[in-house]
Amino acid sequence: MKLRRTATLVTSFLAAAALTFTGAGAAAAADTQAAGGYVALGDSYSSGVGAGSYDSGSGDCRRTPKAYPALWAAANSPASFDFVACSGAKTGDVLANQLGPLNSSTGLVSLTIGGNDAGFADVMTTCVLKSEATCVARVNEAKAFVESSLPAKLDSVYSQIRSKAPSANVVVLGYPRFYKLNGSCVAGLTEGERTAINGAADLLNSVISKRAADHGYAYGDIAAAFTGHEICSGDSWLHSVKWTGINDSYHPTAAGQSGGYLPVLNSRA
Repeated sequence: MKLRRTATLVTSFLAAAALTFTGAGAAAAADTQAAGGYVALGDSYSSGVGAGSYDSGSGDCRRTPKAYPALWAAANSPASFDFVACSGAKTGDVLANQLGPLNSSTGLVSLTIGGNDAGFADVMTTCVLKSEATCVARVNEAKAFVESSLPAKLDSVYSQIRSKAPSANVVVLGYPRFYKLNGSCVAGLTEGERTAINGAADLLNSVISKRAADHGYAYGDIAAAFTGHEICSGDSWLHSVKWTGINDSYHPTAAGQSGGYLPVLNSRA
């Protein structure tokens, strides 16, 4: 009995020590990243389109302090913060225009990219304005591109990030699944169209996550974070068609940035 009690005490002590070490390690990792620079790359989901309060100096890139990169920087005070994500960006735009701030001192990089390469805006325009059959055909065309052509484009971006910022923690974030099926919407797209669009988002995320993992990068599952907050959920963190601000359509609201994207980045950074 005495030996068993001693072993139990030793085991408990070691477990507590391990937890303490793990917590200290996580805090040290966060401090290390804050001590280095933070560079936020990507497209409109990173620039914050849909969240409002756009910085006039960012022009058509439509960056906002309500976007998750700006929120993370405000909370963690990195040594430097370069917010270069831009609405409409494709993989080629990241390579050509956004990698300049990366260097050996960069501690954290975040990124959303791939949706525009796959023709996101055209898919949604087609589905809103045309028939279900035409919508589904356009979605399938986008899915074929995602499977055949997007992986190499992502590889080019991911490789260049590592080349320019060899010590950075790179967090690749995905995209929301747009619709809650059989939800509260009584008008708009058909369930068949919503199902097709969700399936395309799932495929896009699976390709992005696989390529990120192959480069040793952390992947943030945004679809999971937005579950319960899709369009037709009754508590959406996404704009549907917004006729008074069409560019905001199908983008996260300010709540989607702070309640969806930011916690996922926090968990990976």
